[in-house]
Amino acid sequence: MSMMKSLHASAFGLAFALSSAVPAVLSVAPAHAAVLAKVNGQVITDEDLKLAAQDLGQNIPQQLQGKARDAYILDYLIDGDLVAQKAEAEKLDQTPDFPKKVAYYRQKLLMEALLSKVAKQAETEEAMKKVYDAAAKAQKPEMEIHARHILVATKAEAEAALKRIKAGEDFAKVAKEVSKDPGADGGDLGWFTKERMVPAFAAAAFKLKPGQVSEPVQTQFGWHIIKVEGERETKFPPFDKVKDQLERYVVQKAQAQLISELRKGAKVERFDTPATPATPAKPDASKPATPAPATKK
Repeated sequence: MSMMKSLHASAFGLAFALSSAVPAVLSVAPAHAAVLAKVNGQVITDEDLKLAAQDLGQNIPQQLQGKARDAYILDYLIDGDLVAQKAEAEKLDQTPDFPKKVAYYRQKLLMEALLSKVAKQAETEEAMKKVYDAAAKAQKPEMEIHARHILVATKAEAEAALKRIKAGEDFAKVAKEVSKDPGADGGDLGWFTKERMVPAFAAAAFKLKPGQVSEPVQTQFGWHIIKVEGERETKFPPFDKVKDQLERYVVQKAQAQLISELRKGAKVERFDTPATPATPAKPDASKPATPAPATKK
């Protein structure tokens, strides 16, 4: 999903507020919309349901599907209309702040609408492949290794573990029994490049060939025994695996460019709140006072 796809147009969330800003509440649905309910004459249509579903997003219980999901959203719309009508009856739309909030959310919706339009125009296959090809060309292959380790607190413990391995015991078995690293099953660290590990560990690990076991290595975490299981060169991930990231990148870049261009062509004046003046120092009685400069007229 693109960045703007995740920006729910808060139209429904504001519908209750905006309904009070129009001359009258509509009681007739558009010809192409199916009426699902009426609340004191206020119609709720299938289009309202779709908009509310978009606005609620992940707030809809995941276990609700199909008709149960639609019923949940419809209840939300009905309750919302009832609350909004009550608020209007109490003339809460006539409070000083209400028009300001309507104007604020109208501007927000317009912003989201334009950014959504830019996002749809930007997220083309051609644009994503262009970014992908440039990144793939710039990425140089790196060596990475698959390794296991045993982590203990002291050098003596590390030497004892190494002695068992040299005697023929399985590395993973020894790791399960004595290693203090609970996150590595049998000491397995998976595949990693050199920069992903602390320097002392990486220096020792990348000197080993597959099947070799290190002498005890000390890091800030303790003492390690390292075994390299395999080595390979990194490969740039295929297009389909990074497509979502590419989509986010081209969308964010297009939106940032739009905002940058708008700023360049606009006259923006800032009127920042003045900083709170510092508390004046008490005059030193031993020194003569400095006269204030004359004010220019």
